[in-house]
Amino acid sequence: MDMAWLDVFRTAAHLGSFTAAGDRLGFTQSAVSRQISTLEAELGVPLFDRLARGVRLTEHGRALLPHAEALLERLDTTRRDLAALTDLGAGRLRVGAFDSANAALVPGALAAFRAAHPDVALTLTEGLSAHLLTLLAEAAIDLAVVAAYPEHPYDTEQFDIRPLTEDPVLVALPRRHRLARRRRVRLAELADEPWIAVSRRTETTLLAACVRSGFQPRIEYEVAGWTAKLGLVAAGLGVTLIPALAARATVRPDLALVALHPDDTPVRRVCTATRRGHHPPPAVTAFLTHLRAAARGD
Repeated sequence: MDMAWLDVFRTAAHLGSFTAAGDRLGFTQSAVSRQISTLEAELGVPLFDRLARGVRLTEHGRALLPHAEALLERLDTTRRDLAALTDLGAGRLRVGAFDSANAALVPGALAAFRAAHPDVALTLTEGLSAHLLTLLAEAAIDLAVVAAYPEHPYDTEQFDIRPLTEDPVLVALPRRHRLARRRRVRLAELADEPWIAVSRRTETTLLAACVRSGFQPRIEYEVAGWTAKLGLVAAGLGVTLIPALAARATVRPDLALVALHPDDTPVRRVCTATRRGHHPPPAVTAFLTHLRAAARGD
């Protein structure tokens, strides 16, 4: 059944005239009559009595009218809801991001998105990049911001991975450390230092760069959060590597953040990930614009 026939039927029923209905809808009287006749044939019942002056609903027509109005109202509501999603007057955005990205990059983009589209519901999930990709594959989030390393490529058949920005790595040292005033250091100069890391499995952390520089770092403390890591560094209990994204949100007078020599710096990229083969919600497309602007520092 063509919903346009129901609209013609409803209009003719309210106006009591095929001619008036045609004037309202932009059809000729004969076009209205044909559509009503087609609807009657579809339903197998007469809907109007054709009178000398106008038309009048039959018993079947009176029974159909509230159903036609309800169906047309539901269709109008559906169209409005779909338009709201497209125009970002409604909907949701579920973002996942690793901890360093949540220090400044993602919050800045979320704030800009919220200001532009206040009616879109926002959620943010933090986790390791591998876990975020699992959530993305399960459609539990719409977009993931992940850390990527050349030696650990992601599944590009399942995910659409797009580079967002480079994230250089710095060394966090106690303010009175012998190398704290240097403009940059070599990792080998820190081979004898105690280290602070998220895991003693260096191949899964930033400290894999130490192994590539010729030494196995001696990990004294194993902690996850940047606040704890930097607190231990400030207390003189060790040194650690910190991505520039996390360092942006770190202002401590008892710490020195020193650049690494280019040959020692881990290659770490920040990327966005969406599910390949799926149309991203309009909110994702809009958020990516703000995320790229935040990555550029706009």
